[in-house]
Amino acid sequence: MDRHSKRPRRRGRLLFLAVLVLLAGLYVRWGNTALQTASFSPALRDLPPGFDGCRFVVLGDLHSTFFGEKNEALLEAVRAQEPEYIFLVGDLLDAFREVPENYAEETAAGLAAIAPTYYVTGNHEWALGEVGSLKKALEAQGVTVLSNGFVPLERGGDTAVLAGIDDPNGYADQKPPETLAEEVRAAYGDPFWMLLAHRNNYFPERYSLLGADLVISGHGHGGLVRLPFTDGLVSTDRRLFPSYTAGLYEKNGSTLFVTRGLGNTGATFRLFNRPEVAVVTLRRG
Repeated sequence: MDRHSKRPRRRGRLLFLAVLVLLAGLYVRWGNTALQTASFSPALRDLPPGFDGCRFVVLGDLHSTFFGEKNEALLEAVRAQEPEYIFLVGDLLDAFREVPENYAEETAAGLAAIAPTYYVTGNHEWALGEVGSLKKALEAQGVTVLSNGFVPLERGGDTAVLAGIDDPNGYADQKPPETLAEEVRAAYGDPFWMLLAHRNNYFPERYSLLGADLVISGHGHGGLVRLPFTDGLVSTDRRLFPSYTAGLYEKNGSTLFVTRGLGNTGATFRLFNRPEVAVVTLRRG
């Protein structure tokens, strides 16, 4: 066979490889922009009867990302779930990319128009700075900012407590979570309480010991790449095979829920790990 007859084969292989690369690129793009709604129903032993069936949406790690113009696709996905509450668990903004003008205000206003919305800071907000101004801007749009504080929630004649802590990247002299837990017990005795805390990786050795019935976190990004039989391939701090990155976990009598989150930061991307609108329905266990 002469060299001229080999050229069509070579061109065919190159074309095939080009098509594969194109399809892979399109798949990765789709996997980083197409929202996925995921439902979870933790069974909680001490859940007050009035909160059985309480439904809320958890959003984390937006990192200044848009889903549709002015996040309309995200807002529509949340609206479709008819949540009673919306919990924003940090990294609304990103420290490694320019924050679009009015991004926080417009996103907050859209969410607060759907349901009562509660927010805690993540590490990226503190890295950006001007956290005080951000909190005021969110509150002006109707979002409740939980800065090492707590509020009562009422449903079906029962009360549950919702607490929230600032990220450890915050002020060095901020109130520690242990003090907040003591204040919750001092105010309400032994209530059913939930804790919004951005960092998933603090749960096993610290947050699980606070006495909260349910801790709600983000930060883990689902382990970035979701592979079978793993809890993600690499953590946000570049450690292999992390845990506590997505879904429900239990330790020390406390339950953790972690959302896979929505956006990316820096050069990271998602694989088999679409942006998540997490819907949590509480059940009595």
